[in-house]
Amino acid sequence: MAVPHKAVPLVAPGHTRPVTHLSFSALQDDGTYVLISSCKDGNPMLREWTGDWIGTFIGHKGAVWSSKLSPDTSRAASGSADFTAKVWDTYTGDCLHSFPHNHIVRSVAISPSCSHLLTGGQEKKVRMFDLGRPDAEPDFLCDNAGGLSHDGTVKSVVWVGDHTGVTAGEDGMIKWWDLRTRNLTTSLTFPGPITSMELSPQTNRLVVTSGKTVSFIPALLNGSQTHSLTLSYAPSSASIHPILQDRFITGSLGDEWVRIHDVTGEEREILKGHHGPVHCVEYSPDGEMFASGSGECTLFPRMVSYSSSVYLISVLMNCCTFRYNSSVANDTGEELRALARHAG
Repeated sequence: MAVPHKAVPLVAPGHTRPVTHLSFSALQDDGTYVLISSCKDGNPMLREWTGDWIGTFIGHKGAVWSSKLSPDTSRAASGSADFTAKVWDTYTGDCLHSFPHNHIVRSVAISPSCSHLLTGGQEKKVRMFDLGRPDAEPDFLCDNAGGLSHDGTVKSVVWVGDHTGVTAGEDGMIKWWDLRTRNLTTSLTFPGPITSMELSPQTNRLVVTSGKTVSFIPALLNGSQTHSLTLSYAPSSASIHPILQDRFITGSLGDEWVRIHDVTGEEREILKGHHGPVHCVEYSPDGEMFASGSGECTLFPRMVSYSSSVYLISVLMNCCTFRYNSSVANDTGEELRALARHAG
C-alpha cells in the first residue's frame, strides 16, 4: 500500500467554485505550453504552465464543464450549463462565436486545423460546427432514427487526426465517427457509464475511466490491444505519462487524493493536498508536471521528476502575480495578448 505523500503542492487559486476540467495545450515550438481550467463559476481561466494566471474568459452564464485549446493555442473552446459552446481568441480574450444548444454542453473539441468544433452534452447529440461558416446549421452525428448520438449524456468528445471524431457517453459506449461522411465507423461497449475520456496525443491512446476500470485504448481501433486495469476505487479521471508511458495518475470523487499507479495497476504514491473530491487530472505534454482540479476551487500544478519515487513541488504561486511581466491586468482578458507570450 502506498504511503500518502506529505509535500505541499503548488496551488493556483482564482476559481470560486469546483474545478470541473483541465486541459494542457500541445507543446509549442519554443518548448512552452499553457493550461486552461474549467469551473462551475462559469469563468474558464488560461494559465502559464506554472499555474500563473494569464486571463479569464468572461461571457458564460452558467457552469463551464469543458474547455480545450487549439493545437497552436490561438483559440479556446468552452462548453457550459448555459446551453452554449463558445470559441475564444486567446490573445485578446474576445468571444469569437457562441453556439446555442438545447441543453447543457458537457464537452468540446477544436479540430487540429481550427476549422471545426465538436460538442456533446445532455442532449445526447454530437454536433459539428464549421467555424468558417458560424451562422450555418451544424451537422449532427446520428446513430439511430431518433437523431441521437448516444443513449445517455455525452461525457467527452475528441478529435483524432483531421477526419475522426471519438465520443464517449453515459450509455457505456465509445464511438468512432468519420467526420467526412458523418457516419459511425465502429464502437466499443463498456459494462457501465463512462465517466471520463481524454486523448493522449503523444501515446496515440484514449484514456478512459468507467466504474473502477481505467482503460488505454488505441485512438484509432486498428487491431492494437486495449489495456484495461481494475482498481480498488472508482477513478473520476486518469492521465498517462506522455513520454515514459510507464505510469498514470488518477483522481476520484470518493476521496481527496491524487494517486500514481504503474502500468500493472499497482499503486505507487498517494499525493495529498486537495480538500475536496478530485474531479480531473492531466499530465503536461512534456511529462514534467501534472495538474489536478478539485471541489474546493483550487488547481494544483505539480512538478514531477522522472523517478516515480521522487515528487518535486514548486513554490506557492498567486494566480494574479505575473512572473515575467510587470503589467497588471484585470480578469476580463483584454490584456491577454501582452501576457500570453513571454520572451524570457
